[in-house]
Amino acid sequence: MNTGSDEPGEVVVASDGAADEKRADGARDGQGLGSKAPEFIKARRALHLSWQVGVFVIGLAVVVAGIIMLPLPGPGWVVIFGGMAIWATEFVWAQLVLRWTKRKVTEAAQRALDPAVRRRNIVLTSIGLVIVIALVGVYVWKFGVVMPWKIKDQ
Repeated sequence: MNTGSDEPGEVVVASDGAADEKRADGARDGQGLGSKAPEFIKARRALHLSWQVGVFVIGLAVVVAGIIMLPLPGPGWVVIFGGMAIWATEFVWAQLVLRWTKRKVTEAAQRALDPAVRRRNIVLTSIGLVIVIALVGVYVWKFGVVMPWKIKDQ
């Protein structure tokens, strides 16, 4: 999370009280919302509409491919976010969703890098592994190990 400071735990506060003002056109930090299409396309309504349909169809194809990759081998989430980025070149709703997602991922990364959280995760993982090893040990002690090719028909 960018707090405007190089030191952890510090937050920059605007002295005039305008910490997070939006401009009249809805932009913040120099990143405007809206179509990124070239001006000659935006100047003609029919061409701009067909441009938007094309961007939507391409983005939809990429998102659907990402959804298909979720249960199958492949970078499903990366492809889904790539499709969202394609949509974000033309649609404000996709820009807002992508902005929200980037903010949440950055916050999660910062939390994961926190030493206390890392220690807690390591301890919980170690406890979980000990429990799984104990359960497997009890099962093997109780029932033994039978290889699938040595199973007799009963």
